Amino acid sequence: MEHVELFFKSIFIDNMVFATFLGMCSYLAVSKKVSTAVGLGAAVIFVLAVTVPMNWLLDQYVLRPGALTWLGAEYADYDLSFLSFILFIATIATMVQLVEIVVEKFAPALYTSLGIFLPLIAVNCAILGGSLFMQSRDIATLGLAFNYGLASGIGWFLAILAIAAIREKIRYSNVPAPLRGLGITFIITGLMAIGFMSFGGMLTGGDEKTEKTDEAAQIETITQDKDAEEPLAEVSQELNNK
Repeated sequence: MEHVELFFKSIFIDNMVFATFLGMCSYLAVSKKVSTAVGLGAAVIFVLAVTVPMNWLLDQYVLRPGALTWLGAEYADYDLSFLSFILFIATIATMVQLVEIVVEKFAPALYTSLGIFLPLIAVNCAILGGSLFMQSRDIATLGLAFNYGLASGIGWFLAILAIAAIREKIRYSNVPAPLRGLGITFIITGLMAIGFMSFGGMLTGGDEKTEKTDEAAQIETITQDKDAEEPLAEVSQELNNK
């Protein structure tokens, strides 16, 4: 259940584009055609699905305070957390380089259409944000880290695919001249972000139920205490009368 909750939450509620507005440069520049948006979105999914669990391993066994205890007790006091950004970016750059080589080899047309934005995935803030969110939210296991990376990539893919499909359609619409181009794109993005905010209620039902259960338990405890106090008060009153 934890995997399912994290998966859907990462796609719809904590969407990289619509919730945190990360990766907007590529989102705006490569969303003019659906074909290029699909190619870049697939590359982002792959990079996030690989780099987030790899960076989780780095964080757990190298970067955290005391993470080097597996090397020996004398390394227990070492804290390499200040290297997080450097190592995370190094991991991301390595994976992006691999993706670039594969795309250039097997899809040269897509490689040409993506242009400079394919190697720029290495500095895409959505990619780095996935690893940093993983670190700050204390993802517990490697499986959950992979789940989070994959779901975050799918969320970014859905965002760029949706805006690309809309931008292809509005070419034939009578958009006011001052709003053509990025203007109407930003407006549509804001409207889609508002729409994605409605998914925030998907996972709150259980929390509200738990809160109500806790309140009921507190009320029951108070009632029991009062019931226990009443006989004591009666006995005390009888002793005073005697």
